[in-house]
Amino acid sequence: MTDHSGLEAELRRAVRGEVGFGVTARALVTMDASNYRRVPLGVVAPRDADDVAAVLEACRARGVPVVARGGGTSIAGQATGTGVVLDFTRHMNDLLELDPGTRTAVVQPGLVLDRLQEAAAPHGLRFGPDPATHSRCTFGGMIGNNSCGSHSVAWGTTADSVRELSVVTARGRRLRLGRDWAGAPEGLRELVEGELARLRTGFPDLPRRISGYALDALLPEKGADVARSFCGSEGTLGILTEAAVRLVEEPRARALAVLAYGDESAAAEAAAGLLPYRPLTVEGMAADLVRSPAGLPEGGAWLFVETGGDSAAEARARAQDIVRAADVVDALVVTDPADRRALWRIREDASGTATRMPDDGGTSPSGRRRGPAGEAWPGWEDCAVPPARLGAYLRDFRALLAAHDLRGTPYGHFGDGCIHVRIDFDLLTEAGVGRFRHFSGELADLVVEHGGSLSGEHGDGQARAELLPRMYGAEMVALFERAKSVWDPDDLLNPGMLVRPAPLDTNLRFSVLPHRPVDVAFGYPADGGDFRAAVRRCVGVAKCRTAAATGPAVMCPSYRATGEEEHSTRGRAHLLYEMLAGDPVTDSWRSTEVRDALDLCLSCKGCRSDCPVGVDMATYKAEFLHHHYAGRRRPAAHHSMGRLPEWLRWVARTRTAPLLNALAAVGPLARVGKRLGGIAPERDIPRLAPQTFSRWWRGRRPAQATGGLVVLWPDTFTEHFSPSVGRAAVRVLEAAGLRVALPPTLLSHGGAIGDGTSKSAISLLTARRGRVCCGLTYVSTGQLDRARAVLRRTLDLMEPVLRAGAPVVVLEPSCAAALRTDLPELLYDDPRAARLSSAVLTFAEALGRYAPDWNPPAVDRPVAGQTHCHQHAVLGDTPDRRLREAAGLTGELRGGCCGLAGNFGFEEGHFEVSRACAEEQLLPVVREAPEGTAILADGFSCRTQLEQLAGVRGRHLAEVLAEALDMRTGGAG
Repeated sequence: MTDHSGLEAELRRAVRGEVGFGVTARALVTMDASNYRRVPLGVVAPRDADDVAAVLEACRARGVPVVARGGGTSIAGQATGTGVVLDFTRHMNDLLELDPGTRTAVVQPGLVLDRLQEAAAPHGLRFGPDPATHSRCTFGGMIGNNSCGSHSVAWGTTADSVRELSVVTARGRRLRLGRDWAGAPEGLRELVEGELARLRTGFPDLPRRISGYALDALLPEKGADVARSFCGSEGTLGILTEAAVRLVEEPRARALAVLAYGDESAAAEAAAGLLPYRPLTVEGMAADLVRSPAGLPEGGAWLFVETGGDSAAEARARAQDIVRAADVVDALVVTDPADRRALWRIREDASGTATRMPDDGGTSPSGRRRGPAGEAWPGWEDCAVPPARLGAYLRDFRALLAAHDLRGTPYGHFGDGCIHVRIDFDLLTEAGVGRFRHFSGELADLVVEHGGSLSGEHGDGQARAELLPRMYGAEMVALFERAKSVWDPDDLLNPGMLVRPAPLDTNLRFSVLPHRPVDVAFGYPADGGDFRAAVRRCVGVAKCRTAAATGPAVMCPSYRATGEEEHSTRGRAHLLYEMLAGDPVTDSWRSTEVRDALDLCLSCKGCRSDCPVGVDMATYKAEFLHHHYAGRRRPAAHHSMGRLPEWLRWVARTRTAPLLNALAAVGPLARVGKRLGGIAPERDIPRLAPQTFSRWWRGRRPAQATGGLVVLWPDTFTEHFSPSVGRAAVRVLEAAGLRVALPPTLLSHGGAIGDGTSKSAISLLTARRGRVCCGLTYVSTGQLDRARAVLRRTLDLMEPVLRAGAPVVVLEPSCAAALRTDLPELLYDDPRAARLSSAVLTFAEALGRYAPDWNPPAVDRPVAGQTHCHQHAVLGDTPDRRLREAAGLTGELRGGCCGLAGNFGFEEGHFEVSRACAEEQLLPVVREAPEGTAILADGFSCRTQLEQLAGVRGRHLAEVLAEALDMRTGGAG
């Protein structure tokens, strides 16, 4: 038995980087983006090559395997291991050199691809290969897997772009790999020269042959390129510490032709015929993978064909030449960069959207059990065949799926004959795993029959290595094993990958989950009510690890603030997964490791929309906190802010707002209050309004409007902190001809609501008005029993509104999102919850739907600010953009998150992260805004963050429009 005692201590003495043998460090790297899971002994984040050598020496002495890991997006299992995992993303992540003259760069293995692209762009250069994970994949992983990406028809694979590699071997030798046998370990040249005939004839000739070791790159006629042969070795031959890579010239202009076909087979047949036009990309995907076809030409499948040129006109002309030459159902040519990015995002998200079939799973027509919620998995993610045979291969592939009663939607790099697909294997039962194994063998034979490679991009790993003899034959695989022994005679580096592999149906990550459903509070309707399926949603593609928010994206603000995996959506999902597995997280819902990782989740819900598979970490966090604190003492912030609606109602009843404001202005008293309430000492306590919105409403003179009726929701923040927003909304809604009422009671005796025909049939009552609540603060702090009680009372109070069918206008985006999503998911057993959820409208939605002919006042000012994260994730902002445009409010709002996010930014210990989130986009854009710009912030949190960190007053869109109305009419209405 191998003795591992003392390894951690020795590594801490020998390594300057971080050494983590704790629960969290290990749990974060048990999985990559594959079906496989292995629990490591520990994780080391080396600072340099000396650290790498020290780890190898310590592990070799104890027989502990070592696995190199970059972004953790590998799909064949090669970024997991049972020994020590080397995490290169923390320290060895620099761009060491960029030489525009020679078009070369020197990078460390942990550098994310997009960082090099950003540095090279000002010189008109770029790195050619660009996988869909370009915003988080690292060069170490790209070299290890010989990654390709969408532009490989123009610029090839990573191996085509590598000049020299610095590696440390398992026995500590430092080699500089290059051409003409440079850096070759002893014995490698002899091995190759003794097998020249086999190496010249034993490899299929196709652009995406990634499977196996690239020993043919060592042939003399190919320059005996040791660096190239190292690419695609999946960390099994040596540990990469530095790479010199080639750059290519970036086209000055690009155009994107989207070609529509009847189905993916027709698109595949056409792809090879477009290659003579020398496009930059020929990417394919079917309609099944598109959440919304908006912006795409009508069809059942598409080819994304990009062209380049010295000018936009030249790029467009080349794209139009391709459209004319292609036999298509429909086509679209786009040159605008923003429009091109939006279309490319559809393609890049396919690896996530493909993991959920468009139905709810269950059983197939033949009675075969499918995965819950239409789950689909990798495993045959990237086979490649000669491009000219792609159409025929896809037809045979579809037939094989049907024969096994399986489903999968192909997409990928059609121009290179490389197909990605996720298949609805049932990997939760013994019979389903058996089907997975049987199908895998037959598909391997089919790929070989078509002259293809089992892997065309993502490597063999454990998923395909067992089947390599079907592709190469036993003698070539034996040669691979001999090559591995030359480089790594002790089998220390990533054992079980590529050669001497573990069976493809072992180490499957699903086998460790509980066999019975977990008792939970939320309904998880998209996951069949199964929390296990909800946690399984994270498949590791790690879009949440993108270092900078782009466009309107929000996910994941805390990761971007800290750079720590445990504060990414994926990291938190993996910890929850390991919590269900019971190892290495052993304390179930009481786990402090899971609690600490979730602590910096802002509950912004950005992942709900930005994650390709729809992980909703805000809901998972609320669920966890509910169980974690069940029967235990909660943090002070859960009482002070989680129960905020209760305290504020008491203040309103006692009319003590002025007194509390005065006390909060006294420094010593404020400090004591914040300490007792668990509030960050850096924060100012927001001032309460001297008059609540409801009290103002009761004292106003009713307007004589005759239009449709809308019910304005008095959310806690509008009611007690920002009644000016409510007053402004009433002003605008009534100016648009709508009749406004407040809940909770509205009785209808017939007639339609909202069309202006039923005024005489409606009676408005004032009893108990203002006690409705969306439950947001209770949900965000995990007080779900209390949230249920509050929401059931709200439904009781809203019964007359629901019977009348009145639309409910909610001004605070976070409250609207809670009513839209949390309410029906928490009270899934109450049909009234779904009815109220469907009645909820934002301010702009209400105007667009019930006053479509109303013309807002002309504000004619530029705007700056940030779309509320809940609006982005749940509600959508298209009606807001239309309303702003109609009012002459020009400019786009940024994405990201303000960082305050309800109670998050006020909680003690969160201030620095909260401020870092605000500094990412919101504060810079506001500071740079020219004089006269309208600073829009519909959320109370966003307005508070602006006021406290920038001294700027943000306003709700309703306030800006109401002010313009008053100026137009010469006074308040």
